[in-house]
Amino acid sequence: MHFTIIPTMATRLLHIIVLCIAPLCGFANTFSDMVASMTPQSLPLVNLEIYADSVSYLYFVPGKITIADNSSGDSIAITSYNCVIRKRGKTALFLPKISFSVKLVDEEGEKLDANLLGLRDDNTWILDAMGIDKLRMRNRVCFDIWNEFSHTMWETKFNNRNGTVGTMVEVFVDGVHNGIYCLSDKINRQLLNLRKVKEDIDSVTIKGLLYKGKNSGLTNNLLDYEADRTDTVLWNTFELQYPEEYPSTQAWQPLIDLIDFNGKTADEYFKAHYSEYYYIDNLVDYWILIAAFGLIDMPYKNTFLSTPDINFGHCFMITPWDLDACMGRNPNGVQTHYYPMTSRLNAFAPFNRLITQDIDGIKNRIARRWFQLIEAELSPENVESHIDAIQQRYVESGAWQREYDLWKDEEEDERIIVDEDIYLEKEFVMTWYRTNINRLSTQLNRWRDDYVEEETINSSTITQIYNFLLGIDTTFYPKLDINGDGEINSNDITAAYNILLGQE
Repeated sequence: MHFTIIPTMATRLLHIIVLCIAPLCGFANTFSDMVASMTPQSLPLVNLEIYADSVSYLYFVPGKITIADNSSGDSIAITSYNCVIRKRGKTALFLPKISFSVKLVDEEGEKLDANLLGLRDDNTWILDAMGIDKLRMRNRVCFDIWNEFSHTMWETKFNNRNGTVGTMVEVFVDGVHNGIYCLSDKINRQLLNLRKVKEDIDSVTIKGLLYKGKNSGLTNNLLDYEADRTDTVLWNTFELQYPEEYPSTQAWQPLIDLIDFNGKTADEYFKAHYSEYYYIDNLVDYWILIAAFGLIDMPYKNTFLSTPDINFGHCFMITPWDLDACMGRNPNGVQTHYYPMTSRLNAFAPFNRLITQDIDGIKNRIARRWFQLIEAELSPENVESHIDAIQQRYVESGAWQREYDLWKDEEEDERIIVDEDIYLEKEFVMTWYRTNINRLSTQLNRWRDDYVEEETINSSTITQIYNFLLGIDTTFYPKLDINGDGEINSNDITAAYNILLGQE
């Protein structure tokens, strides 16, 4: 791909006018001003120069990206790259705070790999505005924790990482401050170590495959599909991410075969062959990720399916994507009291058979993995520590105050407004998360093969509830959650008394 980068005279003139007028309007947070005042506590600063009249979602426009970083404390490191830029997202497209996709290019406009802020060598990057997220980090926190406990099913150059990495930055567009963003890499062939297409003079052999679920539709449950052409990068609700240059029946047939296996085979055949199509450890971790964080957009929208070489087997690995609709907020950023149930994923393949028929003891496997993770990577303490670390950087750098000042009066779309008190949304998130973990633990405890129905409720049960409420013993015993709402409170005392009195 080749791009010619020619800044228009009108754009450069507009850039000069904006920089001159901004201080007169009381807006002093220009890129040059903030670079000059950077400290080791500052977030990295990213300036996008857009060499066009506007940035589009449909196509990339030429520009330049400049990154200033003072994390070493020795000196401010400034790097610049030619690039092409476009808007990204779906819901985010209609927000005033725009997210961007950035591809680095050399002087001739050819693809250029570079290591941005120590993340990894690549040419394609995301600047996520996190516009619907009042916490401004949900996606990053979920991915960082996912990376701690789940990995690729084969070796890669990136420590078997099966998710993105990223860092928080402050973004400027043509020198004008636009707020806190997350700079992250992408899920692609290089990260997942998928084998390249083999190109001969008169033929192409597809090897590694990467599909991405993009929209809601019939194929979201991986059980059925509509007739659709196979010579484009889009097929039903999926996009061919690799090899995107060769959309064809050869590229799409493995996904069609996977859906046919899920939806058209007899139970006995499915039970005997499901492990040829899915990695069971990956499935278990994916199920737990969705349940723990209450990810509303999954599956299989916002999900990648990949196989390293289709010529040596059709087993697909799952990689999550866009983890911002979670922990008490929906895809539009609206607060919700939704809590997932263990039955929620039963409408999606292969869980519709694996779990409902409890094939090979999958329920026990999920439960044991769950109780292992909520004591470690998925513990409320670990989740809170991830949030605290980012919030500390927001506060120490002054980025949160600037974010609030920039968006507090936004009338175009109130969803992007953050609270001046940075800790308000965290309190909501952690209350939601602890409640969700407790509710699911009560349900999943019954999936363990060593589960024994709790003894009949008696007076000692009520004493244990009182001890929990008084802080004498704060261990969450599922048996004390009498009414099954995921919490231990005075309502459980009432429920216990009703049982003892024979009223229930």
